[in-house]
Amino acid sequence: MTVVKDTDVTTPELDEGEVISRGRLVWRRFLRRRLAVAGLGVIALLFLMAFVGPHVVKWNYQYQDLAHGLEGPSLRHWFGTTQLGQDVFAQTTRGLQKSLVIGLLTAFFSTGTAAVVGSCAGYFGGWADRILMWIVDLLLVLPSFLIIAILSPRFRGKTWLLFVVLLAAFSWMITARIVRGLTLSLREREFVQAARFMGVPSRKIIFRHLLPNMASFLIIDATLNVGGAILAETGLSFFGFGVQTPDVSLGTLIADGQASFLTYPWLFLFAAGILVVAVLSVNVVGDGLRDALDPNSTAVRARTRTT
Repeated sequence: MTVVKDTDVTTPELDEGEVISRGRLVWRRFLRRRLAVAGLGVIALLFLMAFVGPHVVKWNYQYQDLAHGLEGPSLRHWFGTTQLGQDVFAQTTRGLQKSLVIGLLTAFFSTGTAAVVGSCAGYFGGWADRILMWIVDLLLVLPSFLIIAILSPRFRGKTWLLFVVLLAAFSWMITARIVRGLTLSLREREFVQAARFMGVPSRKIIFRHLLPNMASFLIIDATLNVGGAILAETGLSFFGFGVQTPDVSLGTLIADGQASFLTYPWLFLFAAGILVVAVLSVNVVGDGLRDALDPNSTAVRARTRTT
């Protein structure tokens, strides 16, 4: 009996004779990025704080404890209170919850739109490509911040999902151009040509053959878009154009507390600090995924054959 190891690329990540899937290989590479793993842990803690935290304390984010207004952090109010006696911890968890959900939904819709538009433009070509890229170029030159600032107050009192739609509508164009370029390259590959000759519908070719081959890029783009969307939401809410009262987000909390930064710092520092930590964590996780999904390493494969 002879044992032969067939490897495309020699790598210290695999033991001799080990069979490993690409998913496990990516996970191993990701775990070797300690900073990315730490960022993932921090994100998990932030989600825990945002969705479990409101059930830990007895204060609602709108409740006014008038007898304890403008008190610093204590056992009664962990992050202190506002001028009206509102619990800052309860408000911060509510704001973090809103910012995280808006960031995730915006990234999902933005990356999904970019994937569909870019792949369709690159695959079909011709007039479809020209029209879609004309729309992309038009949206790229529009002042998105100004348009969202003008439109968002009109939705005051309505669902905040409309704000997510506005953010997503102006954050997918650059990714769509990159996806189009990747599609132009992939559509000439043998597996795509074979599918076309076999009569496979175009929609199945796009969703079953083209987009899965861009999954690495799309996952990284979606991850990084979360941080960008959180910052965009916070900036717009800071200027009063995003989440509207009586609801709160990290942006509205920072805006309300920035005037008291020197006198009552807890009104500002907790929301601002959590915002910085959240965005940094998302970015380092995105960097870790980019390294783990490095296409130059996807050919790594090891198998054992007995004869």
